[in-house]
Amino acid sequence: MFKSLSLKVIIFGFIFTFFSSFGQSFFLGLFNSSIRETLSITHGQFGSIYASATLLSSFLLIWVGKKIDDINIFKFAFYVSLLLAFSCFFFSKISTIFFLFIAVFLMRFSGQGLMSHTATTTISRYFTRSRGKALSASWFGLSTAEFILPILIVYLLSITAWQNIWLFISLLIVIFLPFVSYTLIKNLNFDSREEVNENKFEEKKIKYWTRNEVLKDYRFYVICLNMLAMPWIATGVFVYQSYITESKGWGEFVIAQSFMAYSVLSVLTLLGSGFLVDKFTSRKLLFFMNIPLLISMLVLFYLNISISAYLFLGLIGISNGLANVLGSSTWAEIYGVKYIGSIKALTTALMVFSTAFGTALFGLLIDNGFSIEQIAFISLVYILISLSLLFLVRNKLNPKYI
Repeated sequence: MFKSLSLKVIIFGFIFTFFSSFGQSFFLGLFNSSIRETLSITHGQFGSIYASATLLSSFLLIWVGKKIDDINIFKFAFYVSLLLAFSCFFFSKISTIFFLFIAVFLMRFSGQGLMSHTATTTISRYFTRSRGKALSASWFGLSTAEFILPILIVYLLSITAWQNIWLFISLLIVIFLPFVSYTLIKNLNFDSREEVNENKFEEKKIKYWTRNEVLKDYRFYVICLNMLAMPWIATGVFVYQSYITESKGWGEFVIAQSFMAYSVLSVLTLLGSGFLVDKFTSRKLLFFMNIPLLISMLVLFYLNISISAYLFLGLIGISNGLANVLGSSTWAEIYGVKYIGSIKALTTALMVFSTAFGTALFGLLIDNGFSIEQIAFISLVYILISLSLLFLVRNKLNPKYI
């Protein structure tokens, strides 16, 4: 299905999305209790620090992420890899609240931000006709991490200090990622595209939007409202998984085990969504993206039995699988690929910002006595509003042609 260079680009995307997991909320949330115990801080204090550091990283990402349109992709990936390695090393040295802020900022900026931005922008730019399948294949990297890492980290935390885990991750990154980048994408340039035998003219006809033009398009904001639901709600769930477990009485390992359901369904959804995107377009699938997330909030609101944790995270996994593909392919379909790095830097920054919002909101609500059921209801209302707006503009999401 994919030729040699195309396969290398996909493998590159897979590896970079896997390693982006170290800056993702589901992974950092695994260390929530250990860090709070080390620094003697509350859920709300941790959430405020996490949110403010994430917010700062989102602002910086708008500027730095744009550079992927100007710098050779291998050099860009190499610098991002070194920054991630340093960030993990710094995370192992957290000893004060100030150090926690800097460490979270570095991890969110380099991991969740730049690693995923580098992977998805490279895929979105290089692929045209097979973009959906390529994005779904590359996002298997994050799904694989979500399947393996929660159980592994819970086990490692039982036998060693959390600081040692981060030192090992740092060493792994600095040895592995630069070599991978050189091997897979050293010959990739701005004009590299997948080989297609037909329909070459279709991409050329699409109007290429600049970031300033995109910011003046009302459709961008409606789509963003839907794109950002998954990041802020899922982040709140991942960061405060220990609070949810305590509130529901699910037991220490239930959430970690439920991540397997989340990961499996993410992978299955990724597998199907890539083909669906290439057949029907992202624009037609966008409305269905957050429906499983909406149902998951109903599960969290109504059910308390332990098995509901698997259903709850499984449904989030389905929305996650759709969001990972649609979150990159939709922008390329509507606005073209010439300035996709600049546009993706903005949307990735907004995604990171939304995770800061979710962390702060969940923490604030928890500290003010809101139950997890009440938080689920607030999330449910947001999803319904964003879906209603998207339904109103569903027939106006086509690209403009020259």
